[in-house]
This record gives sequence, C-alpha cells and structure tokens, in this order.
Amino acid sequence: MKKKKFKKELKRLQTEMVKLQEWVRRKGLKVVIIFEGRDGAGKGGVIKRITARTNPRVVKIVALGTPTDREKKQWYFQRYIDQLPAEGEIVLFDRSWYNRAGVEHVMGFCSKEEYRHFLEACPEFENNLIKEGFTLIKYWFSISDEEQERRFQERLNDPAKRWKLSAMDLQARAHWVDYSKAKDVMFEHTDTKTSPWHVVNADDKNSARLNCMEHLLSLIPYKNIKHEKIKIPSRQKDTGYKRPSIKKQKFVKEVY
Repeated sequence: MKKKKFKKELKRLQTEMVKLQEWVRRKGLKVVIIFEGRDGAGKGGVIKRITARTNPRVVKIVALGTPTDREKKQWYFQRYIDQLPAEGEIVLFDRSWYNRAGVEHVMGFCSKEEYRHFLEACPEFENNLIKEGFTLIKYWFSISDEEQERRFQERLNDPAKRWKLSAMDLQARAHWVDYSKAKDVMFEHTDTKTSPWHVVNADDKNSARLNCMEHLLSLIPYKNIKHEKIKIPSRQKDTGYKRPSIKKQKFVKEVY
C-alpha cells in the first residue's frame, strides 16, 4: 500500500474511532478489546493508531507488567478485573489474561495444573463478562517466522527501537514451535461462539492496522453523535491587571 493511501485511510478510520468513542460514552457501553500475538507482531502499533485521536479518559490502554508478589497470591483473573471499563469506557489490553496460555505456560512460569485450570475457567470467565454487559473483542496478530526475525533485526540495529527487544523476545524465537502449539491449544479452548478470536494477518504492518481498525468499527454498531453548537466566549476585559516582569522566569531555550 502506498504511503499516501495509507495516511488517507488511517485518518478516515481514526475519525470514525472518535465517533465510536462518543457513542460508547453517550450510551454507557463497556468495551473490552484484547490484543494478543507473537512478539513483534504489531499489537502496540495498532493500539497506538486506534488511540491517536481519542480521549484517554474514555479509551484507555492497559499493559500490565510482571505480577507483584501480592498479585501472585490472588485469584489469577483478579488484577485484570481491576482494569475493566466502567460504563462509557473502552479498554484496550496490550496482552491480557491470555499470558497464562502463552508465555507463562511455555516458559514454565505457571504449573501444569494452573495452566489446565485456566483453559477450563477462561471461557466461563469471559461468558460471565458478556452476561454482565461487557462487549468483549479478541484479536490475534499472526506473523510469519521470517517477518518476526526481520523486525527483531531491525530493533537490534535501531537505537530508538532497541528497548522493544527484551530477553523474553529472544526466548520467543528459541521456542517458536512451543508457542505455536500453545496458541493452537488456546484457540481450541477459547475460540468460542460467544467470544471468538479474530485473526489479523500482520506481516504487512500498515495493512494490518487498517484491517483491524475497519473490523473493530464493524463489530460495534454506532451512530454519529450530533453535538450542540459551541460558541467561544469573548475574552475577559482587562480591568487593570498588570503582568509581572518575565525577566526572572526560566524559559526553555529555543533551539528550533
């Protein structure tokens, strides 16, 4: 896709995202969107494009780190429940409770019993969320072996992207087949009629971003909210106010 066309479509979709945001806020919807996939598949990139023009008080990003010692002693889903949206909010999970079916299982961070219990409990947990009025949407970003390696090499060679390449990312390469098997089992147990997985072909970043955004907008029926006309008030009249001297203020050096 040519850059000009991508930017044009992206702007259109981002405008529609703002309309969706306003509809969700006005109607009091509770929307949960999960983004999963292999390391380097582009989850963060599409989340960044979705939220570029939206209100961060309405459309929120959740990217939890390693569980604390206290969280490890809680019910597994508990720390994710704390992040769920209230009415009129959209929450985007950059990785989610599906860590247990992926990295935790493959890297041995959970027991076999905890893993089996998750696969059994997850569909019921998600069904309960839907019964409680949440809209749950799940995306899996699919990337080829060759494209993942290319992106990892790009991160290694770009100082601005080097931070994106963690030790766990390198392990993902070493355990490629293990992760493939884990994903297959995860789909077998959690790709349900009420809460299906939507797979995004992510080898082409820009196409993946547009396709995901277009699909997301198609899943939640919305209308353009007509706002009341706003009149900007006149500036308050000066009734003798004198601005203090600016000589003592510390200004940022104008380099550009």
